[in-house]
Amino acid sequence: QVQLAESGGGLVQVGGSLRLSCAASGRTFSNYAMGWFRQAPGKEREFVAGIARSGRNTYYADSVKGRFTISRDNAKNTVDLQMNSLKPEDTAVYYCAARSSSKSSYYYTVPNDYDYWGQGTQVTVSS
Repeated sequence: QVQLAESGGGLVQVGGSLRLSCAASGRTFSNYAMGWFRQAPGKEREFVAGIARSGRNTYYADSVKGRFTISRDNAKNTVDLQMNSLKPEDTAVYYCAARSSSKSSYYYTVPNDYDYWGQGTQVTVSS
């Protein structure tokens, strides 16, 4: 079992920044590929960013590319999402997810690929 806990959400104005953090516990963090997803009211959960076990490979949804950065610290068991130039359409509950992987360079983009999920943190971008 892996337990995930997100933090850092809140209310921010258009063009502002937030940094989300996800703390993992329970198993060897470096054995897991990690991802961030979001879900807005009335919409399906969507992929935001993914990072491989090693941290060397990352991937972003087109809607956030160039504005968001995913990173991980395997020594601290954390994965962060730096969000800049925020837009109203970024408003959603953001979830951290973990997937056990034997491939150190792989990231995953589909919710069903992931084994563990956090409770989510609300991000609201006001105009």
